[in-house]
Amino acid sequence: MAVEAVIWDFGGVFTTSPFEAFNRYEADRGLPRDLIRRVNATNPDTNAWALFERNEVDPAGFDVLFLAESTALGHPLPGRDVLPLLSGALRPRMVAALNTCKQHFKVGCITNNVVSMHSPGADAGQQAAGAMGQVMPLFDAIIESSKAGVRKPDPKIYLMMCDLLAVRPEACVYLDDLGINCKPAAALGMRAIKVVDVDQTLADLAAATGLAFAAEAAA
Repeated sequence: MAVEAVIWDFGGVFTTSPFEAFNRYEADRGLPRDLIRRVNATNPDTNAWALFERNEVDPAGFDVLFLAESTALGHPLPGRDVLPLLSGALRPRMVAALNTCKQHFKVGCITNNVVSMHSPGADAGQQAAGAMGQVMPLFDAIIESSKAGVRKPDPKIYLMMCDLLAVRPEACVYLDDLGINCKPAAALGMRAIKVVDVDQTLADLAAATGLAFAAEAAA
């Protein structure tokens, strides 16, 4: 089936991955590498992170729950220390690719996020809002987990986007930096692209769509 829509994740796709900030934080404090990701991967449908992304707890509740979960893994870490690590630097080539896709296809965004990422507040929240403010107006449809009450990798959220864009899953390309979020998209019939780096992503996206994307400018 011909491509009719390109659906994008936000963090780790249009911005650098928060995993890099997680690892820097862990190294600076002598914590095991990937501790934060391990906390987030434990009981992934019911843990503090899942509850927060579905807006079922507020930042204070997330702080307490994340501390309890990290303590259970042997390394107490307050949730309030994790939230400032979520924002990343904008990737201009990915934004340019979105603009190119928008000229030919419908474009949507499905993002697992938290309320603080679209509310005024701390510097990190403002930075994330700044990046989102540049990119989000480009989409034809947006689903934010903290507003929708459902989060990836629940297949429902992908089908919700298909309904908003009035397309079948088989006519969609889906991009995400997490394999666990690509799997349900692929199972629904979407062409899923795992974002590892910008060059790889744009090469895969060109192959999927038949479009050409600008190469990185020479230094």
